[in-house]
Amino acid sequence: MKSKVQTSFRQNASSIGRWGRSATNPVTIPGSTASGTADGYSYTLTSGPSPPHSPPINMPPPIPPRPVIRQSSFTKIGYMINTAVNGTKKQFSSGSSSNSSSSNSGNGETSWCFSQIKGALDDDVTEADIISCVEFNHDGELLATGDKGGRVVIFQRDPSSKASTPRRGEYNVYSTFQSHEPEFDYLKSLEIEEKINKIRWLRRKNQSHFLLSTNDKTIKLWKVSERDKRVEGYNTREDNGSIRDPASINSLRVPSIKPMDLMVEASPRRIFANAHTYHINSISVNSDQETYLSADDLRINLWHLEITDQSFNIVDIKPANMEELTEVITAAEFHPTECNVFVYSSSKGTIRLCDMRSSALCDRHAKLFEEPEDVDTTNKSFFREIISSISDVKLSNSGRYMISRDYLSIKVWDLHMETKPIETYPVHEYLRTKLCSLYENDCIFDKFECCWNGNDSAIMTGSYNNFFRIFDRNTNKDVTLEASRDIIKPKTVLKPRKVCTGGKRKKDEISVDCLAFNKRILHTAWHPLENIIAVAATNNLFIFQDKF
Repeated sequence: MKSKVQTSFRQNASSIGRWGRSATNPVTIPGSTASGTADGYSYTLTSGPSPPHSPPINMPPPIPPRPVIRQSSFTKIGYMINTAVNGTKKQFSSGSSSNSSSSNSGNGETSWCFSQIKGALDDDVTEADIISCVEFNHDGELLATGDKGGRVVIFQRDPSSKASTPRRGEYNVYSTFQSHEPEFDYLKSLEIEEKINKIRWLRRKNQSHFLLSTNDKTIKLWKVSERDKRVEGYNTREDNGSIRDPASINSLRVPSIKPMDLMVEASPRRIFANAHTYHINSISVNSDQETYLSADDLRINLWHLEITDQSFNIVDIKPANMEELTEVITAAEFHPTECNVFVYSSSKGTIRLCDMRSSALCDRHAKLFEEPEDVDTTNKSFFREIISSISDVKLSNSGRYMISRDYLSIKVWDLHMETKPIETYPVHEYLRTKLCSLYENDCIFDKFECCWNGNDSAIMTGSYNNFFRIFDRNTNKDVTLEASRDIIKPKTVLKPRKVCTGGKRKKDEISVDCLAFNKRILHTAWHPLENIIAVAATNNLFIFQDKF
């Protein structure tokens, strides 16, 4: 599937400055650089290589291009079809009520306090400034965010905060660059948004950092490196870059290396395009660090990081007749240690585990994780199919468990047991009576993400009103916290929030009717080694840590 990659870049991205100093060299064409300075600033309140060429072995031949039917996402259509199709799925099991579970005053022995807030603090928020993804790298030294304006901002751990006693979780702007630009498909008369859907870090192998970023159609591999020296004394050109007249060169000079201010450069090393007909919703780097997968609504492709002009289709659920479409792919991820195993979830509430050793096209899953159908019809409703759709799935760091997030709950699955989850945590069960209004304002289609902590003992996910939930699996306690500007003071301890569903409301409770559904926490990330969490609230990035 060889094709030419045509990408246009803006010459000026002035709004980058909301995070820190703008890149000194705007991206122009692949191979050029976009730079941010290490001493960049941000709105902050605080307390104190590409792998070697190794083509896939014994891989199937590339799938020829398929006819394009439509460009727009089928996710919402899939939800609607599911409401009318009688499938064999387990009705959502609410477990204990979220209101009673949220009455616990703490998350085990961990108390969380405010560390930093990034982004503009004014109320004038543009659509391009809304954060669309958050991701720590593998050692937690870097934290990347992507927004709807196609920009990537990288924060670096403050060395002084790491060396202090006790250690503090503080990050400074490291680099900002424009990753994607809005494009227009003239053949199909469709706009392609610049919004960053996902960011995934590669493990560090040298002094440079590498990450993958994707919008709806195009995936890019970025190299982020530092430069603090420059070369002077060229023979064929002046120090300002102008070419010297060969007739004026009477002697040869030995170039010298001079120190310069530290500059962080971000350059696109690979561009993977023209392989997805539908919108890309997931990318995941394999444990071999040589391949990765990308998933859209109906297909999953396998890529090699060194090869941009071909990919292998490993999952295809597109029916021959689109009227027979009953589900779409919502998320996909590689196993953290087994390079041949990956999982993907669907809008039907199922998770499939596939083994690429079994066949080139994984049209038959190795395991199917699905709750049995509930024979009790009293709890069934029109919205049952919609709220059972899985919006995110994450495998644990150990590779033994995985979590799945549907609209009202988060579930923990053991990969050795397919029949039912081993743990179910209600996130906002009090919204079950509000599903009709949530359907009318489209909130019921919000895709909440979830994440593990470093040792798989706790999980985190978001909710409305800028609430986010943390569940401790060891103590079986949970807490509801709020990412609010009211607590942006150094060392401020977050107070657990409670939602009142009826009766007399207590002083520290908030009524379910007063929740702000336009303020939602969709994207969260947990430091892989420490109790530091990053929470994206509209255009602000909140960083919290365990109590000092």
